[in-house]
Amino acid sequence: MLNIFFLLQISLIFVLLAAVAYTTVEAQSTAPIPIIRYESEGPNVDGSYKWLYETGNEINAEESGYVKNFGQGEGKEIQTAEGKFSYKAPDGTLIALTYIADENGFQPQGDHLPTPPPIPEAIQKALDYLKTLPPSNEGASSNIKPQYQAAPFKARPRF
Repeated sequence: MLNIFFLLQISLIFVLLAAVAYTTVEAQSTAPIPIIRYESEGPNVDGSYKWLYETGNEINAEESGYVKNFGQGEGKEIQTAEGKFSYKAPDGTLIALTYIADENGFQPQGDHLPTPPPIPEAIQKALDYLKTLPPSNEGASSNIKPQYQAAPFKARPRF
């Protein structure tokens, strides 16, 4: 009987220690992270803006934007954003990324991003050769005749 009582006490102590440890870890992970620096300008009438911030856990970010061809009308104006951010990975590695977003889409650059393997020399030589050839209509999609006839659409009455 004494052994069971002793084991229950040890188990209770272990559970309490685990609860205290969990509470301490939980409290550390939910502590607010201070904003050390914050600046913001815009949006301005011409579509330009600028912002940046820096946090207490070493996150830095900034972006500026503007409208290419401002005032030339809808369809010709292009919103553009350029920026960068950095932070420390869990292993302590600095992750830094720069980017531009415009009519060509989002274009990130960073040492941590994967890159495609180089094009083999023989394939690059063939691609370079193909670029030197004059344009040809032979084999173009306009010369291909369909091998089937599309069935005409028949409208059906509603319910």
